[in-house]
Amino acid sequence: MASHRIPLILLACGSFNPITNQHMRLFELARDYMHSTGQYRVVGGIVSPVSDGYGKQGLVLAKHRIAMAKLALQSSNWVTVDEWESQQPDWTETVVTMRYHYERFLKEYEQSTETRSGAGGNTTSPPPHLKLLCGADFLDTFKIPGLWQDDHVEELVGHFGLVCVSRGRLQPERAVHESDMLSRHGRNIFLLREWVMNEVSATEVRRALRRGLSVKYLIPDSVIEYIHQHNLYTEDSERRNKGSALRPLIKQPQQPVKSLDD
Repeated sequence: MASHRIPLILLACGSFNPITNQHMRLFELARDYMHSTGQYRVVGGIVSPVSDGYGKQGLVLAKHRIAMAKLALQSSNWVTVDEWESQQPDWTETVVTMRYHYERFLKEYEQSTETRSGAGGNTTSPPPHLKLLCGADFLDTFKIPGLWQDDHVEELVGHFGLVCVSRGRLQPERAVHESDMLSRHGRNIFLLREWVMNEVSATEVRRALRRGLSVKYLIPDSVIEYIHQHNLYTEDSERRNKGSALRPLIKQPQQPVKSLDD
C-alpha cells in the first residue's frame, strides 16, 4: 500500500547555469522510476544551485540562477528551489548540503509525529529518506583526483543514496561495477535510463545565447525572457572565473591520489 512506502525527497545540486528543460525532466523521470520500485513515495524535489564560490568559468551570479530556476519551476507542484547552498560564502560540499536538508526534514517529521501523537492520531509513518538526483556522468566525478573525499563518497552513497539517470552512451553501471565502494552500496544506487533522448546541455544553451541564436524549446520562455532582460550569457560573462581552479580542488584536504577501488 502507498501508505507503507517510504517518503522520499530528491535533491539535485549543480550550477543550473541556466536551468534547462532537461534538468527539470530528470525529476519527473526519477519520480516515476522510484514509484515503480514499490518501496518509495516521492513527496518532494529540491533544486539547489551552487554558490558563486564554486569558481566555474562562465558561472553567472547565484541570484540570477536562483531567479531563473524559480521561474522555470512555477508550473511544478512538487519541485522547489532552495537558496541555502547558493547563499553560502564558500562552495559547500555536496554531502554537507545533503546533511543540512536531511536534518531539516527529519526535524519536521519529528514535530509532525509529536503533533499526531498528541492528538491521538497515527504515528506509524516512516521517516523520510533523501537521495541525490544526478545524471549518469556524475558517477565518473568520483574518479577525479582531489575532487572528492573518500568519507564523503561513503556517506553520500551509503547513508543517503543516489538516483542516477542515464542517457546516450554513458554507462553508469560500469562505473559502479569498477568501484568496490560503489558496488558495496549498490542497493542504494538506483540507475534508470531515459529512453526519450534529450541532450540539452546548459553549456550548449550558453553558447547559442552568446552567438545570438534561438534557445526556444530548450529552456522555458520565462527563463529566456529573464536572460534577455538582464543581459546574461555574453562573451564577457563566459570569461568570468576564467583560469581559476574549481573551489573543490582547492578546499578539499590533500590526500594521496587513489581510486575508489583502493
